[in-house]
Amino acid sequence: MTAANTIANAVTYFVDRHTEEGRANKVAFREIGRDRTLTYGEMAAGAGMVAGALARADIRPEERAAILVLDQIEFPQIFWGAIKCGVIPVPLNTLLAASVYDAILRDARAAILFVSAELWDVTKDAVAGNPYLRHVVVIGDPVDGTTSFDDFIACAAPRDTLPVSPDEVAFWLYSSGSTGQPKGVAHVHSALRATSDTYGKQVLEIAEDDVVFSAAKFFFAYGLGNAMSFPLSVGATTLLLAGRPTPDGVVDILNAEKPTVFCGVPTLYAAMVAHMDSAGSLKVPLRTCISAGEALPEEVGLRWEKHAGTSILDGVGSTEMLHIFLSNRKDDLVYGTSGVAVPGYTLRLVDETGEDVLPGGVGELLVNGASAANSYWNQRDKSRNTFEGVWTRTGDKYELAEDGRLTYCGRTDDMFKVSGIWLSPFEVEGALVSHPRVLEAAVVAAEDADGLEKPKAFVVLKDGSADDALLAELKSHVKEKIGKWKYPRWIEVVEDLPKTATGKIQRFKLRGEA
Repeated sequence: MTAANTIANAVTYFVDRHTEEGRANKVAFREIGRDRTLTYGEMAAGAGMVAGALARADIRPEERAAILVLDQIEFPQIFWGAIKCGVIPVPLNTLLAASVYDAILRDARAAILFVSAELWDVTKDAVAGNPYLRHVVVIGDPVDGTTSFDDFIACAAPRDTLPVSPDEVAFWLYSSGSTGQPKGVAHVHSALRATSDTYGKQVLEIAEDDVVFSAAKFFFAYGLGNAMSFPLSVGATTLLLAGRPTPDGVVDILNAEKPTVFCGVPTLYAAMVAHMDSAGSLKVPLRTCISAGEALPEEVGLRWEKHAGTSILDGVGSTEMLHIFLSNRKDDLVYGTSGVAVPGYTLRLVDETGEDVLPGGVGELLVNGASAANSYWNQRDKSRNTFEGVWTRTGDKYELAEDGRLTYCGRTDDMFKVSGIWLSPFEVEGALVSHPRVLEAAVVAAEDADGLEKPKAFVVLKDGSADDALLAELKSHVKEKIGKWKYPRWIEVVEDLPKTATGKIQRFKLRGEA
């Protein structure tokens, strides 16, 4: 292949060039709570050694390398090392059950697994009976039948970057499974650059002097962009948290570490503002805050501004599109809406017949952009139903305003009609969380005594228990906020809502479908 094919390998842009541009000694990643950093030069060298070690272990191009690794400095070395030599890295959600790991490892036919020592207990049974794994590498102390990461890369000869086509598959991500089992989503080399050139550059406006902290993890498409591709596209620094981001813990991190960019999800933002209501506001300025995963309730955005002094740029992305393609912007922000198309993307809303929706109408969102996935692995029917020519179907319903802004209404299978009119569960949920006693809410369809669908709400309270008076008050509150016919006929108070690890509410579980 030509020199142009070498440049097409994503490692050239995101890793190799930084040494040539004088950033070898700049910190690329710093672990919070641990005395460990990874400079740009060390990342390039580490990726080269991982590539050499994979070749030495006879892991060949296009074979899969599963990465079940916490957010720590070994992750970028493994991820880029695999891409460097043509092996397909497959980051895995670190919060799944053993049975799901077993299914994913078999589905991907992973030839090698990299796993943090802290996650070994939950994966060892899946590893034991796997017919495809030839190597298991543990980051930390190894156990019988495994190799430590340090030993795996020891004395490995660094490899040159493999020439590839920009349309060649570079890595997979497994979808979060908000509507069922995760699916392997294949992404090409050029997709990473496409997201950093569009959202990263033109909406987030990432800069070399930024320090980024993403509560969303590497294994999540949103987190991979926030903490990896966007900072590396400009030579910025990323803070890594191996553990779980709790509301009080994240507030402490923001105050102590002073990042300039914070990337969260609506569930975490809601819990953080509830914490700061009693514990006090942030003590340090943030340049930018962004949100994705689910639509951000207006109430949460307004309360965050009060405590943080910075707005939240709420956006919409997907594993299939790799990052955010629809977003609010600093100079064009309206809470309660998802904003407008990110430069570089084209959007359509279509009705059930495939016709474009006019302003004031509701339809399914389709998106066209260079970051679209190649396909679902081993899911031909789902690939054909999702990827239609240049368009990717999101499965999300939106309302189109006269000014072109889009407002989230719910998943296509979450929408339902009440008295013959389409109802958005998200609209009812937004009204509920605007009540001072409600932390979170989810709304689904339930049948009344006549077999007609009406809204049923599940709510998590900030404190205390519910009584009949509070439930009646919540119903009246919704009627006053959004309309009498939209109020939930039934309200159930729960301790928490079923969610994916990326914060998306699994409404199908609330409907009793799983």
